[in-house]
Amino acid sequence: MSKIETFNYVLTLQLNTELYQEDILNKRFNISRQIYNACLGEILKRYNHMKESKEYRRISKLVKGKDRNKQFNDLDKSYDISEYSLYKFVKLIQHHFKENIDSQTAQSLAKRAYMAYGKLMLHTAKRVNFIKYDELKSVEGKMNRTGIRYNIKYNQLIWNGLIVPVIIKDNDLYAQKAIQDRIKYCRIKREMIKGKYHYYIQLALDGIPPTKITKQGEIKGKIGFGNVGIDIGTQTIAYSSRYDVKLLELCPEVDNIDKKIKLLQRKMDRSRRATNPNKFNENGMINIHNKEKWIFSNHYIDIKNLRKELYRKQVEIRKQSHNILANQLLNLGDKFYVETMNYQKLQKRAKKTTKNKKTKKFNKKKRFGKSLINKAPAMFLAILDNKLKWNGTKLLKVNTYKIKASQYNHITNDYHKKELSERWNISMIDNKEVKVQRDLYSAFLLMNVKDNLEEINRDLCFDTFDNFKELHDKEIDKLLNSKDKKISSMGI
Repeated sequence: MSKIETFNYVLTLQLNTELYQEDILNKRFNISRQIYNACLGEILKRYNHMKESKEYRRISKLVKGKDRNKQFNDLDKSYDISEYSLYKFVKLIQHHFKENIDSQTAQSLAKRAYMAYGKLMLHTAKRVNFIKYDELKSVEGKMNRTGIRYNIKYNQLIWNGLIVPVIIKDNDLYAQKAIQDRIKYCRIKREMIKGKYHYYIQLALDGIPPTKITKQGEIKGKIGFGNVGIDIGTQTIAYSSRYDVKLLELCPEVDNIDKKIKLLQRKMDRSRRATNPNKFNENGMINIHNKEKWIFSNHYIDIKNLRKELYRKQVEIRKQSHNILANQLLNLGDKFYVETMNYQKLQKRAKKTTKNKKTKKFNKKKRFGKSLINKAPAMFLAILDNKLKWNGTKLLKVNTYKIKASQYNHITNDYHKKELSERWNISMIDNKEVKVQRDLYSAFLLMNVKDNLEEINRDLCFDTFDNFKELHDKEIDKLLNSKDKKISSMGI
């Protein structure tokens, strides 16, 4: 039988903590961090011991396939590398901290450590990191019956004798409707805001989120009807539908905080050098032979917290902007088409050294790391996909290598590879020059993709092009007359 797809979502509510409760939570977060690090250290020790064996080296040389995977699984069992073996390992540790950490929370920490190891084992990560002091952001349970749980009757968080009231405002109709759904498990999250920790409970709820209603009585994110093509870049997004055509900057509200961060890091470095003179050599480099403990002043800690606050604000503004744009897009249609893109590769520096054909100068090896961090296009697509799933559809990802939307011309029915600097498509229709913006035209072509997601429906392109061109020209005129700062990749 095929697995039935279920939906779930997360509701975040603030905890009304008192000072002594915050002290208890801080203590439990630190214990949880130690348990996680102990589990991660244990599984890595077993893994490294296994890698040293002759059997591991022999299996690694085999051809990839089912037989090789089976032998690796057998080898894992022989070295006791499994999620359940970590549960046994963490049981003794949890017993020592039973007054603060319950068995379900300890098992969740062990599972998190095993998942981190899994990334290393499958080579999706180069290394795994232990959590530093005061840097664990959340702990969670496995169910809402024991351990970390939410009592809906009294509106309280209950965890190992600790009872904390949960804040739900009287006018928060969304939260009041949401908590009626079945709670799968609970998570306690802490967040540093303006130098002080604030605590939240996150409820993983079974079902579809309640619809949000604006003050005007309109439904937020109401889904429309029709095809919508999306061409998303590292900083911009272009979309095309029968109702609207737009070329926008992704989350324009997000400021580039690189300069502010650099200034703060310089202040931190000066403070660190002043309080730790023995930790540095005469040439300014860190003395790796000095094993003394680092000393950080209160001034240093204040600057570090200010840097955290800048990052937090940027994350919240970006997430809010993405949600607003996703709700606007939902009104335009019910079938959304986008090209697949590997954002991880776009983050990495170029490996090959190349020269500019015109200037004969070496090209920079930098890619799009800063743009992707600031604008987070993958995060926007994930938000849009979730909203579509809750409305009974999904984001359709077309085959990039077969569609080639940035190269195709439906008028001439041929492909022309363009340089990144070429931002306009020029064609001739009835002896007249037709000029369209490259990203908007790609979105138009994606809007007219066939159901197999591997071909562009040329006949449909001809039928809808006149409407697209009219909306396109309005958008270009609007951008040209706007005084807002434009990104160079728009070509305007």
